[in-house]
Amino acid sequence: MKTAQSYRRRPGVYAVLLEGDQILTTFQDAPKPEFQLPGGGIDRGEQPIAALHREVMEETGWSIRVTRRLGAFRRFCYMPEYEFWAEKLCTIYLARPVRPIGPPTEAGHSAIWLPAIEALDLLGNAGDRAFLARALVQPR
Repeated sequence: MKTAQSYRRRPGVYAVLLEGDQILTTFQDAPKPEFQLPGGGIDRGEQPIAALHREVMEETGWSIRVTRRLGAFRRFCYMPEYEFWAEKLCTIYLARPVRPIGPPTEAGHSAIWLPAIEALDLLGNAGDRAFLARALVQPR
C-alpha cells in the first residue's frame, strides 16, 4: 500500500478449486502473466456466491459447487483494465470443480490444472498462496 495513493474499494470473490491433489487455476496473460485463483469483482447488486459462479465460469469454463468460506484478505494494486488503484477485498471460498462447460470466455484467461503443492509457489500473490496452504491442511 502506498500511503499517498488513494484506492477504490473493490470487493471480490475467489475459489480454491481442489480435486484430489490438483487445483484448477486460471492463467492470466496480462497485465503480467500469472497463475491466479479463479474469481473477480462482485458487480453492483450481485450476490457474492452468484459472482463466484460467474467469475469462475468466465475464467475457467467450469461449473462449481461451493463448499465453504475460508476467509478474506486485502490486496492493494493498480487495475489497468479499469485504470484505477484498488483496495481489493478478496473473499476466498473452498469449492469443487463439477464439470467443464466450455472454454473460458474472459479474454486472456486459460484454465490450468496444477499439482496443488506446485501452485503454492506459482500463484501470483501472497493471499492466494496463503489460502491454498490453509485449504490443503484443513479437512475438505
